Amino acid sequence: MTKSIQNVCVYCSSSNKVGQIYKDATIELGTLLAEAGKTIIYGGAKSGLMGLIADSALAAGGKVIGVLSQDLQNLELEHMGLTEMCIAETMHTRKAIMTEKSDAFVILPGGLGTLDEMFEMATWRQIGLHTKQIILLNINDYWTPLLKMLDKMVEEHCMLEAHTRMFQIMDSPKDIIKTLNGFHPEHFDIKSKWVE
Repeated sequence: MTKSIQNVCVYCSSSNKVGQIYKDATIELGTLLAEAGKTIIYGGAKSGLMGLIADSALAAGGKVIGVLSQDLQNLELEHMGLTEMCIAETMHTRKAIMTEKSDAFVILPGGLGTLDEMFEMATWRQIGLHTKQIILLNINDYWTPLLKMLDKMVEEHCMLEAHTRMFQIMDSPKDIIKTLNGFHPEHFDIKSKWVE
């Protein structure tokens, strides 16, 4: 059964120093998501790729919902022009709100925070807490070393090969729009994670 995907969570870097190739892809994605009528859920910051995904979607007439923790708000990182802003008490609550509001997750290049968010969503999918789509936008082979690490986890029997299929790898923002409109979630045998 195809899942209806309206709210798309985007995880990405808040650094302004990332390369132009990543900035261009982020702007393209934000524009395409807005034009497709999708609402973007993201971390609420105004800097880096986070700011660009919001600004590009808003410029194209889209809706953008930010979710920011009080700690980050106090650092004056808040984007002031969003459709809606939710302020969470803690970083843990922030992630939970973003997950609850979202129908799918798109992971752009990012740092430790992006990895934290991505792997938490993947772990929750692995143990059956959700069946939402997880997409890695592999611009400039950014995520290729991580994909090799996942293969190593499978090789060393720390992860099942089936669970690597939680991640859909896309090379272009245009590919993401296509897959959002035809996602069929795979259901994993939850107990198999603990079977030797």
